[in-house]
Amino acid sequence: MLIRAYRPGEEAALREVFHSSVHQRARRNYSAEQLDAWAPLEYDQDWWNNRIRGNRPYVAEIEGRIAGYADLQDSGYIDQFFVAGGQTGHGVGSALMRHLLAEATRRRIGGLFADVSLTAEPFFARHGFVVETRRQVMVRGVSLANARMRRAAMEPPVARSGQYQQDEENPA
Repeated sequence: MLIRAYRPGEEAALREVFHSSVHQRARRNYSAEQLDAWAPLEYDQDWWNNRIRGNRPYVAEIEGRIAGYADLQDSGYIDQFFVAGGQTGHGVGSALMRHLLAEATRRRIGGLFADVSLTAEPFFARHGFVVETRRQVMVRGVSLANARMRRAAMEPPVARSGQYQQDEENPA
């Protein structure tokens, strides 16, 4: 697995990851109406492309295919963290999280926080995040439950050999 910086032109591929993640992974916690509001089939491509360019995510690749992505803002906010629907159980999310934690340490970001879905909450908890507040947010007129989770500053994580490599050619 390779963790690397996003490359311009990958916006549509990242949208596919986002859509598959929401519709395949989150369906146990959200209704079809909620999933369609969160990740509709039709979307504003310009808005999406600008969001991805602004977030500058890290991309997880397995055998040359994008398997997930996540970003880390200078404030410590993780705006997007998605693993493709078919990549469950392959360590993609954990590799991305280790990368974000290492980046936070490298960039001297004091702590991390994210607004996470009910589906993602156990994953974030396993990585040291705690629920700060539970919320109901409106997305395209539909209410969705999520939680603001936070993790305090930490020591750099230690990657186990062979789990993933960082692309040194494309640092953030």
